[in-house]
Order: sequence, then C-alpha cells, then structure tokens
Amino acid sequence: MYALRRAKTWEISESEGSDAETKPDLNCDEKSQTVTVSTDHKSETSPSSAAKTESGQSALSPPRPERRGTPSPARKRRSKEEIEADRQTAREKKEERERQKAARAREKEERKREQQRRREAAENLKSLRPENCLKSLTVCVDPALLQQDGSDILLDTLAAFEWRFSIESQQLPRSITWTRDLPQGDDGKGSVEEEQVVLVLDLTDFMDMVISVKKMLDSEGEETEVGSFLGPLLECLNRDAKKVVTLLVTDSQTDYRTDICGFDLLNETLQSKLGMENLDIEAVLVYLQLCKNISLVLLDGWTDVTNHVCAVTKALSKRPFKLLTERAELPFCVDGSWASGARVERDGSGLIQVWSKQIQQLNRVSPAVASTVTAAYPSPQLLLQAYQSLSSEEDRKGLLAGLLVKSGGKERRIGPEISARVYRCFTAQNPQLVLD
Repeated sequence: MYALRRAKTWEISESEGSDAETKPDLNCDEKSQTVTVSTDHKSETSPSSAAKTESGQSALSPPRPERRGTPSPARKRRSKEEIEADRQTAREKKEERERQKAARAREKEERKREQQRRREAAENLKSLRPENCLKSLTVCVDPALLQQDGSDILLDTLAAFEWRFSIESQQLPRSITWTRDLPQGDDGKGSVEEEQVVLVLDLTDFMDMVISVKKMLDSEGEETEVGSFLGPLLECLNRDAKKVVTLLVTDSQTDYRTDICGFDLLNETLQSKLGMENLDIEAVLVYLQLCKNISLVLLDGWTDVTNHVCAVTKALSKRPFKLLTERAELPFCVDGSWASGARVERDGSGLIQVWSKQIQQLNRVSPAVASTVTAAYPSPQLLLQAYQSLSSEEDRKGLLAGLLVKSGGKERRIGPEISARVYRCFTAQNPQLVLD
C-alpha cells in the first residue's frame, strides 16, 4: 500500500508539472507575437490599430466608456443674494475681529495707565514722608534780618542740616517764610507758600507795635496811621486771612522768657516805659491773638530764634503726612453702624440685637453664645419667667448649660459656668457682686 500511494503522488506531481510547463509556453508565444507586431509595424499603422484609435481605444490602455453626447457636470452658480450674504458674513467677522483687537488694545492701555497711576501714587506717598518732604521745603529769610548781630547762627544751622534756604525780600520786613515744592507742578517746578510766618522783632519795635495797636483800639478799630510794622502786618493778614503769624521778640539784655499766660516782667517793662496799665496791655495781647491770630513768643537771642525756626520747619515737614493720615478712614469703624450698640426703630425692630449685645457684655461670652441664648429666649422677660418657673437654685443656674452653640462648623454646649454667670447677672440683688 505504501508503494501505491507513492505512485499516485508521483503521478499527480508529474501532471501538475506538465501543466505548469505548458502555460508559460503559451504566454511566451503571446508575448513574442505582441513584440513582433510592435516591431514590425513601428513605422506604419495597421488597419486594426487605426480602427482602435478612431474608436478612442489604445492597444496599451484599457478601454474607456463611450460618453459622447453626455455633458460634464457644471458648477452650480450662486445667486446675488447668496454672494452678498457671504460678503456680509465676512465683513461681520472682520469687524468682530477688529473690535476684539481694539478691546484688547484698550484693556492693555488701561492696565498701563493704572500701573502709571499706581506708580505716581506711590511716588507721591513717598514724597509726603517727613524725611522726603523736608527736602522740598525752602526757608526764605528776609535780608533785613542779616543786619542783626547773631543772625549768622541761623544760616550756619540751616547749612549744617543741609536744608534749603534762600535770602530774598519778603512782604513783611524782618520775616521768615517757607515754600514747598509741589510734587506735580505744571512745569515740574511749581511751589506753594506755607501759611506759617515768623516775624522777628526786638523789644523796642514790639513796644511801638503795642502803642499802635492801643491807638487803633481807642479809635474803634480804625487802621489809619498805624506803626511801621503793624501796617504791613495787618495788610498781609487782610490779603490772606489764613496766614499764621508768630512774633519772636528778642532782647539780649533782660530775660523775658515766659509763656503767653504770664507776662509779669513784660508788663512791668511796658508799664515803666510806656505808662500803660495791665488792662490795656492785656487788651492789646487779646486783640493780636484772638482777632488777628498772631502769637507772641519772648526769646533771649538768635540761638532761641534758630531753635524755633528749626522746630517750625520740622513740623511743616510732618504736616502733609499727618493730613493724609487724618483723612483716611479708620479700619475698625464700620460705615453706618452705631458704636454704642444697635439702633431700635419705632416698630421695635432692633430689640433682638440690643438683647444680644447685652449678653455679650459679660466676660468670655462670644456672639455665637449670645445668638444661641437669644434664639432660645428672644427677650429678657422670657428668660426671667423661665428662671421663676424652676424650683431649685441649681436648676436655675444650669438652665442655659445644655444649649448647643454652632460656631465654625462645630457644635458645643454653653456649659454650667456661663449659664451660672448669666443667671447671677439677671437675678442678683447686690450691685457689687463679682460675676466670675
């Protein structure tokens, strides 16, 4: 059997081989024929190939379907309305992009302006500090003061402190004024004159002024024929009523250092030299201080004058920052609230807030505890009635101990200590009783 199978297998392989050998030969013959035809008719066209060319077919290309008389599909033409609608949509999209671009540009410009404003505000605030504001002050000294002995002490002191000062004629002779450079002037060099004015006089000039004021008061306030220093002073005050003038009276021979309330030595000198009474002298001083806002300071010499000028300069350097601080609202004051408690209207609204505030006055009683007590007993009368309904003292003290207090997402009880303290507060008869 093995031999028979072997033979059958061999026969099949031979037949397959013969078939395989036969097929390539046919193919080769066809190829040879095709090649022969193409080479033989290289220069001339056969009738069969011409026929094939006329019918639109080629010997090397596959046949194409005949579509003679069938028109190619034409592109659909849009109407004018559709074209205009597309143009309008494109214009709208373009305008929207331009608007968004302009909005982004405006936002960017606004941010730049806001940053610039913040920088300017920070610079202005920095310039208002006393150490920086002192650099913008200029002490203006009248040249007439430099003719007095000891005036060089003032200039040397200002130069030692590196403070700016100038020597120029003033509206009031023998006066010292201050000017401040503005942080934002029109040309960057704007300045404003301060209200403080210091007038340095010796005792003789001051007595002449007292006599002039006395004559003016006797003539019922007429400012005619006034003294040499009083006339320009009153004219300056009439021109600018906000000026604050300080008279520095110096005399190196006698000691007149005293305050405005005690002018005993000055009164004695004026009485002896001018023959004026105490009431007359007091009337002159009251007129200068209350009616004209002129203060009087008695000093020994230019050393005290220099100290006074330095003190005024430092005070003026601190003034802008203090004014800015005073204008700012206090952070612990709430707008529209009453610091003393809660407001009660005519209809009774607000009484529950008053009741809660009353409980919060006790030591270590938080607003959450007070809200719990007021929720359980909306009025003091209801709490007192609850106390009266209990028979024992211990029950009254622990009436509020079991109430739950919700604070910060947690719950706890009021406890016996706070409950007993509230009970003693509302039921004790001794006003001196210590609740804790």
